Amino acid sequence: MSDLLTDYSLRAHNAFGFEVHARYAQHIECETALMHARVEPRLKGLPHLILGGGSNIVLTRDFDGIVWLIALRGRRLVDEDADAWFIQAGAGENWHDFVQWTLECGWPGLENLALIPGTVGAAPVQNIGAYGLEMSERFFQLRALDIKTGKALHFDASACRFAYRESFFKQCEPGRFVIVSVVFRLPKIWQPRCAYPDIERIFAERGVRTPSPRDILDAVVAVRQSKLPDPIRLGNTGSFFKNPLIHPADFEALSIREPDLVAHPLPNGQVKLAAGQLIERCGWKGRALGHAAVHARHALVIINHGNACGADVLKLAQIIQRDVYQRFGVQLEPEPMII
Repeated sequence: MSDLLTDYSLRAHNAFGFEVHARYAQHIECETALMHARVEPRLKGLPHLILGGGSNIVLTRDFDGIVWLIALRGRRLVDEDADAWFIQAGAGENWHDFVQWTLECGWPGLENLALIPGTVGAAPVQNIGAYGLEMSERFFQLRALDIKTGKALHFDASACRFAYRESFFKQCEPGRFVIVSVVFRLPKIWQPRCAYPDIERIFAERGVRTPSPRDILDAVVAVRQSKLPDPIRLGNTGSFFKNPLIHPADFEALSIREPDLVAHPLPNGQVKLAAGQLIERCGWKGRALGHAAVHARHALVIINHGNACGADVLKLAQIIQRDVYQRFGVQLEPEPMII
């Protein structure tokens, strides 16, 4: 089992790059280590925090407890049938590296989710999605340890209660279940999903008429790199707010006052708005508040100019929420977890 680290800097473990410390931290490289860690006498009664890549969290203060740094590795084909391959990955695997590896092995299906920061274990928690695909569509099952009871459990898609950027793991005692591995179901009959203007523009520029899985991955990477800052160079968690969902009647009333709003009708009857457009119309794109700012190329991204702290980012986010609500009557909800 790895050593228990004290007064541990989390700067390298949160995408904003905030200089905060944990009273204790421990690298978890196997399930056995996690089983031992949960009963460590020095940690009894202390709160715990689970961190993978730290790409979906805002740390506003030092953490007076134990931070478990999930580093469980491994990826393999565990099964296949006539219709699909079943691919397992450890929770600590880098998500983008895993997506690229599946294509290299000839198992397409995750290419639309390329370059999303974070780890495999975080993907089901957030039910990540991009360019017409949500992770839940490729999910089969996961294995998680119940910190309260010490039992290892398997969750299928139904048990995970996936919704838009939501899952059981965000709704029910966050932090109680530590995901250790995930199995994805990748269909053998592959169908491209590329009906997005940005993706189509890349294909037109490159002369791609019949895109392969690799073509889609490369296009998604190009689009994301053109719009989103690299967290290594400029601290950020990607999209800071969820795209809000409203009722059709509310959208009709809103569109009278605010023409040309980007809107996507959903199968459940709701209408999804573009949070970035709402923020931009409130004049926040490219504007700063102290050392925190809204990115100049993407209004949905809040960035750390280098000396911001979590409280700075939170203050900016709250002002944006206020302005959007005052103008549109729509409440924006943050995507990242705020500690």
